[in-house]
Amino acid sequence: MQTIDCLGEICPVPILKLQAVLKKIKEGEDYLLVTDHSCSVPSVQDFCRKYRLTCQVEEVMNGVWEIRISR
Repeated sequence: MQTIDCLGEICPVPILKLQAVLKKIKEGEDYLLVTDHSCSVPSVQDFCRKYRLTCQVEEVMNGVWEIRISR
């Protein structure tokens, strides 16, 4: 699983980093986007819906989210 580290980054950086790897995401492959900016979570979810990706969000620590993204 590839990790997209967005700790300390605010929007739109997580979306830009996800967009940069969008074409690399193959069927059945998972990417893990890690963020500590709460506003990034709904933005990433909207991005995933738009590009027909699935995503699962989990707050792993207070204020830190892991978003598992797959095609």
